[in-house]
Amino acid sequence: MTSAKTVHRMIDDLPPDLRQEAIHYIEELARRSKKPVKRKFNLTWARGLSHLKDSTTSVELQHAAREWRD
Repeated sequence: MTSAKTVHRMIDDLPPDLRQEAIHYIEELARRSKKPVKRKFNLTWARGLSHLKDSTTSVELQHAAREWRD
């Protein structure tokens, strides 16, 4: 008998309230076993303000960023 059949038989032998709890536990185990999709770190934003390097200092950009957030 395969392990899936064994588990299925064991769940069927449980009373209804415990059967539901066992199903919930199995679903939780299945959810935890799924690994999150790893995405590569992208730097598409890099050098996004390079056009300002001759006319603006980094300190001025920091002050402007603070104003944008407020």
